Amino acid sequence: MTPKIETFVMHCGEMGSRWGFNRTIGQMVGLLIVSDKPLTANELSDTLNISRGNVSMGIKELQSWRLIKTKHVPGDRKDYYEPAGTIWELATQVFEERRKREMDPTLSLLRSVIIEEPANVQEEYAQDKMMEIHNILESITSWTSELQSMNPDKLKTLMKLGSSVGKVLDMKDKLLSNSK
Repeated sequence: MTPKIETFVMHCGEMGSRWGFNRTIGQMVGLLIVSDKPLTANELSDTLNISRGNVSMGIKELQSWRLIKTKHVPGDRKDYYEPAGTIWELATQVFEERRKREMDPTLSLLRSVIIEEPANVQEEYAQDKMMEIHNILESITSWTSELQSMNPDKLKTLMKLGSSVGKVLDMKDKLLSNSK
């Protein structure tokens, strides 16, 4: 690995926990992303200086996240691994898996608690707050789902608009309040 690639791969390892998986898995996906060819488990192990068993567990985890795919080379019995799509597709997959692992269980719990009648004033207050959390999470989930369904070019255009969207909404509010 060149120093530039090593810096990136090690950073992916550090970011792994923020993305929802451990350091080793972050390094593995980082290396696969910047590799110009599919890599075997042994190549991953040797390059990252991690045990073959750790690589095998990492491969299973990355496959469960649907971030890597197996590629077979004619005449070679080894499994080769490569990213399961473009950078955009990988990012979308991480968002989707995190939604399933984090947002969905929270929304499910909130729905089951909110549906029950509060037993007292304290529970009624708590239930109102839980409803607010539920509504925010539902909005975020819906919004991110819409963003994920956009093609990358449209999303880039939307991101470039940035604060301009806020200014347009402020102008709309001023116009509507002046018309009343």
